[in-house]
Amino acid sequence: MDLISLKNYLRARKVAPLQDMALHFQTEAETVRPLLAIWMQKGKVRKRSDDAATGCKGCCKCDPATIELYEWIE
Repeated sequence: MDLISLKNYLRARKVAPLQDMALHFQTEAETVRPLLAIWMQKGKVRKRSDDAATGCKGCCKCDPATIELYEWIE
């Protein structure tokens, strides 16, 4: 996995959970985060925090990586 492959994945999906990205690239979520951080610094990715998008009710039972959403910004 590299920056370009992550970019292409997110551009195609528009919004994706961290865990989906990790599964797609067959790696750990902690490996994906630094690459996402680079794209966030460049203003191309933002972390979504709206509960409506995640379906989160605040019970804290879900793995955070399953509800941690990132969105590609054109």
